[in-house]
Amino acid sequence: MKTFLPKVNKIEHKWYLIDAKDKILGRLSTKIADLLRGKQKRIFTPFFDIGDYVVVINAEEVKLTGHKPDNKIYKRYSGYPSGQNITSFKKMMEKDPRKVIHHAVNGMLPKNKLRKKMIKRLKIYIGKEHLHQAQNPELIS
Repeated sequence: MKTFLPKVNKIEHKWYLIDAKDKILGRLSTKIADLLRGKQKRIFTPFFDIGDYVVVINAEEVKLTGHKPDNKIYKRYSGYPSGQNITSFKKMMEKDPRKVIHHAVNGMLPKNKLRKKMIKRLKIYIGKEHLHQAQNPELIS
């Protein structure tokens, strides 16, 4: 049996709209990562970029379960001595809630050259307004 390889010019990228209001961060991120990769499509091939565009609204209303809102931290390291920055989940949500979703989804995408292309198709907005009405995104609950 031969492996099916999709033609690059025949791949269609759909637009999806996801409302993050009262959704759990991990479950939401998995759904978004699957859509960005194109795993729901019949022609899914791991080494082809066949994923779709995802628009996320109400990013500031995403939730975590249990004690995670108090205990979760995000670490960054600049590469210099004592250059480690630690930010709590609550502080990150106050500063820019879009980064929380972006960080979670980015960690769930494959660690290869396709990751950069896939993450560019993720559009995250605070509030209900978004700039992609012309693309007629399909609402996913």
